[in-house]
Parts: sequence; C-alpha cells; structure tokens
Amino acid sequence: MRAEKLDAADELRGKRDEFVLDDVIYLDGNSLGALPAVVPGRVEDVVRRQWGELRIRSWEESGWWTAPERIGDRIAPLIGAAPGQVVVGDSTSVNVFKALVGAVRLAGQGRDEIVVDATTFPTDGYIAESAARLTGCTLRPVAPADVPAALGDRTAAVLLNHVDYRTGRLHDLPALTAAVHRAGAYVVWDLCHSAGALPVGLDEHGVDLAVGCTYKFLNGGPGSPAYLYVRRELQDRFDSPLPGWNSHAEPFGMRTDYEPASGALRGRVGTPDILSMLALEAALEVWDGVSVAAVRAKSLALTDFFLECVAEYVPEGRVECVTPVAHEERGSQIALRCADAGEVMKRLIEQGVVGDFRAPDVLRFGFTPLYVGFADVERAARVLARTLA
Repeated sequence: MRAEKLDAADELRGKRDEFVLDDVIYLDGNSLGALPAVVPGRVEDVVRRQWGELRIRSWEESGWWTAPERIGDRIAPLIGAAPGQVVVGDSTSVNVFKALVGAVRLAGQGRDEIVVDATTFPTDGYIAESAARLTGCTLRPVAPADVPAALGDRTAAVLLNHVDYRTGRLHDLPALTAAVHRAGAYVVWDLCHSAGALPVGLDEHGVDLAVGCTYKFLNGGPGSPAYLYVRRELQDRFDSPLPGWNSHAEPFGMRTDYEPASGALRGRVGTPDILSMLALEAALEVWDGVSVAAVRAKSLALTDFFLECVAEYVPEGRVECVTPVAHEERGSQIALRCADAGEVMKRLIEQGVVGDFRAPDVLRFGFTPLYVGFADVERAARVLARTLA
C-alpha cells in the first residue's frame, strides 16, 4: 500500500506514458534508457521525408547542419550549462580523447602529468594512457578521494567520473574541481552516469571540460552520439587533437590550412551521424517541463525505498550494498554484492526484473525517475528476495 501512496504523490508520474514500456520492471536505464514514444515517428520522418524526398536539401532545410550545437543546447540545461558550450557528436571515448588532450595543451609547458580516476570505466583509462603517450605525459591513477593530495605543479589535467559505474558512488564535483584549479591544472569530468539523473552544475562550479553519453539517463537510443562541453572562457584556446572539416572556420572553403571555428564548434570533427542524432533530439523532448531537481528528489526517494525493501524482504546476509547510503554520495543506482550475481541476474530477468551484472559479483539496478515508479521498486525487491531465498 505504501508504494501506491508514494506513486500517487509523484509529480513525475505522468512522464511514464511518454515511454514505450511493457510489463517488465526496467532497472537498467543506467546502461540503456527506455524508448521515448515520440522517437519512432520522428525517425520515420527523417528517413522517408528528410532523406528520401528532400535528400541533400535537408542539410539546410531540415537543419541537419546545425544539429550538433542545437541538440547540445538542449542538453546544456540538464548539466547546468548555458547555451553555446555543448556540442553533440562522436562517441564518449572520442570526446574523452579530445577533452583530455585539449586540457593538457591548455596547461602548457612545464606540466607533464595526467591524473586519472583509478576506479574509472576501463575505456577512460585506455584513452588516458594513449593521451599520456601522445602528449609526453606521465599517467598517474589515483582514487578520487586521494586526488587533492596527489596534485602538484606538474599536474596538467585530471580525468574523473562523476558517478562510479560499478558502485553508484557520487563524487564531489565542486570540491574536486576546486582542488584541481588550486593546483593550476584543468579538470575533465565524465558525466555518463549522472547527466539526466541529478544536478551537475558545470557552469556554477567552473568545470573546464566535460563529456558524456546520451543513451543512459538521457534515453537517446543505442549508440546515440555523445557530447562535449567546453567552458566558454576556454573556447578560444581549446586546441582539439582531432581537427576536421566540420570544425573549420570555413568548412566548405576546402583550404589546406586549418583554422578552427569559434566557440564550442571546435569540438566537431567530421560529418554528423544524422539518423541517431535526430533520434536523440526527439528523445530529449521528454525533458520538456521537467526540472532536474525534481528528478533528483525522486531518484533519492526511489533508491531509499529500494534499500528499505531489500532490508525487509531479502534474507539477511545474502547481499551487501556497496552503494553509499548518504544522499550526497549516491548516484541513481544501487549496487548489491552477491556471490552468484551473474546467475541471480539471469533469473531476475527471466522473471521480468531487468537490471545488469558487473563482474565479478555485483548486481546493478538503475533507477530512471522519469519512468520508474515506487510500485516497480517494491515488486523488484520482492522478486529479488524470492530469487535469493
């Protein structure tokens, strides 16, 4: 009964109808968001009319050419950024590379160390290692909590994750950004597991550069393009390691010498991936009229309720929560350690509760406040308890 009362008081409850959902309890939006109902029709229009009928004319008449910055401006308020600082395109990995090498170049001579989150998603670590080789820097993996003490006058750039992908731990973006700046270095934040789930405040906290994917809490679809944020004050000095004709000041001039465009457009490289980009643009319409503060409030309420239900229903000692209990340290997922986690998740999915598994022993449950309700949470905990019994 309590779950129904909580659902009745939920100010976001009407958003669920804007998604294509079946009877499963979908708690994997931290890997791939659900399909917004408006997307299929919009993609059909892009394919049949814009591409099929207008063809090349759509670069201008359908706004294809300006899509990267236009969609970037739609994402900007969701990560606390003013317009003109976010450009959409390429993958998260490519944007991490651009941002990290760009940060080292901003730091200039005399700074030859890159600090990277030691607990990072593996690809970020691979990119950081490659960027270090390319720029002649030493790579130093450091746990986020130890970053302030690790910084020095050699530090050029620091690459951090806002939310840990395994545990759901939320790191202190304002404090860590301030520490990096006190050391005279530049910070790059990976927002893949926070954008669309909680306030970020890039402008407010003076973040230098940030990247993120759009297929998790932003619901942009599988492989939807990522984004790159470059703080306005740094844009005229941002030197991308991947210059392309799309980031040229005169893209159709076909000049042999490279002159970067002004503003965030410097983050563009090649021809935009229009089909997935315009699917993303349609998906972002579910955010119309939604405040990130309301999303965060519901996220915390959902995860609190899930932990309460797990504590009440699941046999004692069967799972261990590795996600911090404190709100200021929690993203929008709950990670439970369980010895047979892989097999447990397989059985949960067979029973209609979809989360995911991370080796060697973690069950991950992502809570997307736009379409997950409190009744979903209680039912998921009951199925989990039955599966573990």
